[in-house]
Amino acid sequence: MRSDSLAFRLIAGAALWSAIALVAGGLTLSAIFRNSTERSFDARLSVLLHSLIATTEVNDDGEIERQGGLSETRFDLVYSGWYWQIWPVAPRAAVRSRSLFDQSLDLSPADETVRNDVGLKVFDTVGPENQPLRVVERRLTLPGYDVPVSFAVAGDRSEMNAEIHSFNTWVFAAMGALGAGLLVALLIQVRFGLRPLERVRGSLAEIRSGRATKLEGKFPAEIQPLADELNGLLEGNREVIERARTHVGNLAHALKTPLSVLTNEARSHDGAFGETVTRMTGQMHEQIDHHLARARMAASANVLGAHTPVEPVLERLALALERIYEESGVTVELDCPDEAGFRGEAQDLEEVAGNLLDNACKWANRRVRVTVIPNAATLKARPFFCLRVEDDGPGLPEEARAAVMKRGTRLDESKPGSGLGLSIVTEIAELYGGEVKLDKSPLGGLRADLYLPAAAG
Repeated sequence: MRSDSLAFRLIAGAALWSAIALVAGGLTLSAIFRNSTERSFDARLSVLLHSLIATTEVNDDGEIERQGGLSETRFDLVYSGWYWQIWPVAPRAAVRSRSLFDQSLDLSPADETVRNDVGLKVFDTVGPENQPLRVVERRLTLPGYDVPVSFAVAGDRSEMNAEIHSFNTWVFAAMGALGAGLLVALLIQVRFGLRPLERVRGSLAEIRSGRATKLEGKFPAEIQPLADELNGLLEGNREVIERARTHVGNLAHALKTPLSVLTNEARSHDGAFGETVTRMTGQMHEQIDHHLARARMAASANVLGAHTPVEPVLERLALALERIYEESGVTVELDCPDEAGFRGEAQDLEEVAGNLLDNACKWANRRVRVTVIPNAATLKARPFFCLRVEDDGPGLPEEARAAVMKRGTRLDESKPGSGLGLSIVTEIAELYGGEVKLDKSPLGGLRADLYLPAAAG
């Protein structure tokens, strides 16, 4: 998927916002669960604290003593992480749970904690063996005791942390799975949503290859106006080209009639004047034919939907030229894939191929080899095939190859011809965006490579 495609932009944008929403949702759930777990843990400690206060009294000797035990058995296990402590706010003996053994709870963090509405302080501290503890502490004045007493109950915070960590693991695993599912759903949705555009692309490829003349099929409401406009543009293009052809033909016909009259009149006059008029009208005829052919080729080269199978054209030309050069014993070898197609009109292909084959047969000793190479090049983002024509004749020096491409150039007057064949091939190839290359053939003679736009077979 290209980074500048609509699919990438839609998926990337949706994936980014989905990721932000999932992360924010995961963090929110984690914070809610953490607060809920901490409140539940604090409530449990508060219950134990109230039980501790309810079971504590002052005896007849003015000493603090406990009556009965608490429901949490871990208060009796040494360094279990669960502790209670009763500490008079005076230099007097304190009472501790068995789990504290010879240690005391560090209540110094309570100095930075504000008591809540019921007089409780809730804070974190470190207990024996560096245990993370959650502490609930309250100060009361007991009946018969002259100084306030601090009651504190501590629980091992690692149990709560483990529960929070387990929840976070499951939450973010679920969010990750949900994100992956959303990404797959986005891919499917975007692919399905953009499929009509792929159909438009395919239809345009059909038009360009010559297998269709307009966008066919029913498209969604958002794309149907685009398809209608494209079909209208294609139809308008065909009409403009057809009108141009008609006007050029009319102009040529209008000029040829007066030229024919001038030619006939000039022939009836002897002398230099008649010869000059005859020569000039002949040149005018040639120019009209030449530019009329160029106009026709230029129009056909830009017609979308033009398509010509290559093999039948080459077979007809090969058969005709073998008969023409039968006395010279020239044979034409043809190698052309069945699916090879020319994105243009048949008469243009016949003209360029006929000129190349005729030139090869004219100079060949015995063999002319014609090969069609599909997808030989990509020019202007379009596929081109190569029509290669080779002969076993004398060939052509490298310095003379550029000269023969010029209009009217003939290097050997011993062979019949006008010197226009290769120049016509070059002109037609250029009109179609292609080119002609000359090189030495493995057969010993000249090799001509003609590149023309390819169409699907």
